[in-house]
Amino acid sequence: MRIWSIGYEAATTAEFLIALQSAGVRRLIDVRALPLSRRPGFSKSPLRAALAEAGIDYVHLKALGTPSEGRAAARAGRQEDLERIYAGQLQLPEALFQMGQLRELAMEQPSALLCYERQPEGCHRSLLLEAALPDAEVTHLFP
Repeated sequence: MRIWSIGYEAATTAEFLIALQSAGVRRLIDVRALPLSRRPGFSKSPLRAALAEAGIDYVHLKALGTPSEGRAAARAGRQEDLERIYAGQLQLPEALFQMGQLRELAMEQPSALLCYERQPEGCHRSLLLEAALPDAEVTHLFP
C-alpha cells in the first residue's frame, strides 16, 4: 500500500493543490481534531470546496486528530509527551474504528493524510502512519 502525507504550513491553497495533483492523490484524509485554520482556505468547508474543484475527495477522521494537550506538547517541542498522549488517543474505540476506515480508504484510491505541520517528524501524522499502516510506503509531500 502507498499513502502520502502533507502539511499545509506556509503553503497557499494553490501550492497545496498542485502538490496533491502532481502526486496523483485522489482523496485527502483530514486527521485534524479541529478542522479549522487561520490560514485562508484550509478550514474544512473551503478546503473541501477547493479539493472538489480539483477532483479530489475529502474525508475528515476527527478521532485520529491530536487532543489539545498533544497539540500543546507538539507546539512546545515536547515530542515524547506528544507520542505518549497520541498513543492514548489511538486506544480509544472511535480512533480504533477510524484507523480501520483509514486503511480501507487508502486501499480504495491514492490518498494523503492532512495536518498543519510541514515537517512530518513533528506531527502526529507520522505516529498515525506507524500505528495504522506500518507496512505502507509513505511519501511526504511539501507544497
